[in-house]
Amino acid sequence: MKKITTSYLLGLILWIFTCTLAFAQAASNYPTKPIKIVVGFSPGGSADAVGRSLAEAFSTRLGQPVVVENRAGANGNIAAETVARAAPDGYTLYFPSIGHAVNVSLYKNLPYDPIKDFTAIGGVFSAPNMLVVPMSSPYKSVGEIIAAAKANPGKLTFASSGSGTSVHLSAELFQRMAGIQMVHIPYKGTGSALPDVISGQVDMLFPNLPSALPQVKAGNLRGIAITTAKPSLAAPGVPTIAESGLPGYDMATWYGLVAPANLPIDIRNRLNKELQSILADPKFKDKLIAQGADPMPGTPEQFSALLKSEIEKWRKIITQSKISIE
Repeated sequence: MKKITTSYLLGLILWIFTCTLAFAQAASNYPTKPIKIVVGFSPGGSADAVGRSLAEAFSTRLGQPVVVENRAGANGNIAAETVARAAPDGYTLYFPSIGHAVNVSLYKNLPYDPIKDFTAIGGVFSAPNMLVVPMSSPYKSVGEIIAAAKANPGKLTFASSGSGTSVHLSAELFQRMAGIQMVHIPYKGTGSALPDVISGQVDMLFPNLPSALPQVKAGNLRGIAITTAKPSLAAPGVPTIAESGLPGYDMATWYGLVAPANLPIDIRNRLNKELQSILADPKFKDKLIAQGADPMPGTPEQFSALLKSEIEKWRKIITQSKISIE
């Protein structure tokens, strides 16, 4: 065994000190080059639109170009894995959705840990889904739907934008809490499901608010209630499911900002500070509300706690519903 000399120890200590100092200097000078925010969905959608608005706002505040990189597929898994493997230097960020908390229970052998492989920076926004039915439907309230489902187990149908999506999980949570059984009819997206719901071929749908509101305002669908526990700024006057006959029901589609694990705390705090300023900006806030979302300001610790609680919440629902994606 090689003997460890005093000179060797001194050299090792000096090397560690030099690396630490260099790392600290890099953090204090951050940012010095372009930053990318990875979005797990295709260009053109509501998530991509908010991601690009966020990137533009960060670019103005940080003094460096901030661009969006779309890595669509597998409910955000491709984007998440890309960021998990990136250097923790603050130049690669991820714009995760609720799927970040759900995927660990949906997919076998997930190539990353949604908590350990990331550094939470903060929440960006939350948005309710909306329970809608065709205008020709006899149901005008949550209570009427639950009563009909209990009287006719397995008869009522609900569409979704695919297994494991927030649209699907909203309905599954609804079933579990109401003690009813309905038939799930999955589609490849909300856009594909809407025509069949509007025509009355399917009884109901729980689409994201940006997809639901235009159809409700146009008179194509009847908005029954929203899925969050609190009323939404984007849908004033629309009751919640919780206050309409199902106390405790709460489901929000949310997005946040994370970086690879071991991000220097100075960079994390800088990004969170700028994020809070962006969310408080009236123009950015109004843009979110116009798209059916509410700002979700908070600390990195608060967003990390949300992630952990959402993982546990949806693990129970997914296990009970026996939902899985190979």
